[in-house]
Amino acid sequence: MVLKIGDTKVPVTWEDNDSVSDLKALAKDSLTIEMSITKNDSQTTTSSGDIVLYSGDQIVIFYGSNSWSYTRLGKIDLSEDEMTELLSHGDVTITLCME
Repeated sequence: MVLKIGDTKVPVTWEDNDSVSDLKALAKDSLTIEMSITKNDSQTTTSSGDIVLYSGDQIVIFYGSNSWSYTRLGKIDLSEDEMTELLSHGDVTITLCME
């Protein structure tokens, strides 16, 4: 599964869980995110690049750290500076698709 932030394709290491399986099924063509997928929440401290599911219907991509109960979906393999550059300038478009 491919993740784009704006027009930038980013490298992701996806988790192996039911939530990611549901997400892949939803992203067969291309995905605009309005969904409800399986939650696998656990107490988590996030770091830059973490992709998590929050409340079963919100995907969050971090460029800083936070601690809460989330379902881990994956990790973007970019530096914190690269993540800040991609995500900290207002609204962004996130696209998920299969290649």
